[in-house]
Amino acid sequence: MNPWEAQFWLDDSPGNSLHTKLLNQLTLDIQRGRLAPGFRLPGSRALAVQLGVNRKTVQQVYEELEAQGWLVTRQRSGTFVSENLPEQGLSPSSQRLVSSTHRAKAPSELLESLYQDAVGAFPATPTANDGTPDSRLIPYALLARTYRRVCIHLSRQSKLGYGDPRGSIELRESVRNMLSSDRFMNCSTEQVCIVRGSQMGIFLAARILDPGKGAIVVEALCYPPAKATFEANGFTVLKCPLDERGLSIECLQQILKQHTVAGVYVTPHHQYPTTVSLPMDRRLALLELSRSFKFAVLEDDYDHEFHYGSKPIPPLASLPNSENVVHIGSMSKVFAPGLRLGYMAADVRFIERAAQEIVLIDRQGNTLSELVLAELMASGEVRRHIRKTRKEYEARRNFAAREFDRVFGDRVSFTVPTGGMAIWVDISKLLAGRNLDALPGKDSTLSTLYTDDRRAPTHLRFGFGALSEKEIRQSIQQLAKTLSG
Repeated sequence: MNPWEAQFWLDDSPGNSLHTKLLNQLTLDIQRGRLAPGFRLPGSRALAVQLGVNRKTVQQVYEELEAQGWLVTRQRSGTFVSENLPEQGLSPSSQRLVSSTHRAKAPSELLESLYQDAVGAFPATPTANDGTPDSRLIPYALLARTYRRVCIHLSRQSKLGYGDPRGSIELRESVRNMLSSDRFMNCSTEQVCIVRGSQMGIFLAARILDPGKGAIVVEALCYPPAKATFEANGFTVLKCPLDERGLSIECLQQILKQHTVAGVYVTPHHQYPTTVSLPMDRRLALLELSRSFKFAVLEDDYDHEFHYGSKPIPPLASLPNSENVVHIGSMSKVFAPGLRLGYMAADVRFIERAAQEIVLIDRQGNTLSELVLAELMASGEVRRHIRKTRKEYEARRNFAAREFDRVFGDRVSFTVPTGGMAIWVDISKLLAGRNLDALPGKDSTLSTLYTDDRRAPTHLRFGFGALSEKEIRQSIQQLAKTLSG
């Protein structure tokens, strides 16, 4: 059993038919190393359901690739990538695609020029109920057993000394496998660094980029600790407007014409705080601008695991022209923020610089926790836990949406998010003409209010992830009382 369910994306695959697209995509994934020798492919029925194609199409592609030597079928076991691959020649259409994506393996000229130290302080993180996971859903018994087993093994092997500042090789390999199977990313273990949550990844990126090379662009509404981190490290922070489709590429182009930019920080999967997903055309345009203007793209993929009802768009780091992307993710939302485990995936030289910074501030992460998570990922327990909690959070999202409709009616408006653990609610109609002096700011029950340029509250971000249905009902009723009083 694979610890992660392999995901496949055919929209950009070369070919005029679904058969040809799938044939080319599987061949490319094997040639690039995303599907390694010995990797077990999904069954034909499962892959057909995932891609929305006829099962016979998948069976025909599998048979053709087996005849070519790319795949092997084992009786009662499944279909696997061959251990002995054929000569790796590419069709002209495949060569055009690889020429734009394979450059991610080479050191980026941009990142090489940005390896200057910066000075700064780590900012405090505000606390608010704006999308945190529910620690009550953690499988504590499983964690306890795994911690005990790993701890005994380490003590017997005398392996609790200093290790690699990039993180344990076991967890880095598990993360690499996850990024390859689940997020379409073609990276090596050397391109992965383990950190103590995504905030540490943002801080390390700010340390590595040089304020002397330009400003940092953030989304007009963005994650406050990220903005504070860039400012603390000496950067001028420029805000780029958002619209109903996320970051405005036209406005970003204007900023790039007027300013020198070292990096752009984005949350494309579910924009923080508005929850909108950046569409594919804007993702590709952002990466093209990064290549043309030579700036880094800091991709904060903080809740990729939680998407409901549809497949997530592949992350920026998996797309053409992504050689300047620093992909930052977290396992904290999978279990709980208190576990403090995240990761960075980037160019090898960038990861080496991150390791140098880690030695100065932390020496290395928590080896015990890293090995525990690596074992849980390799065994498939993490994937099973994600599937279970994803269903629970989807049910809580749906319940919260119904409660907002029931309690507020048409006095507020919102779009039910496709994923994540928060709802972005427009309250401007509710507060029109009100005396706003008594309204709350940040509060763990009343969520977080957001204001427009006139400082009048227009939206709130309501986090439903950490609340049971009873608590969601009570929280929304309290919101109604406070906002309508």
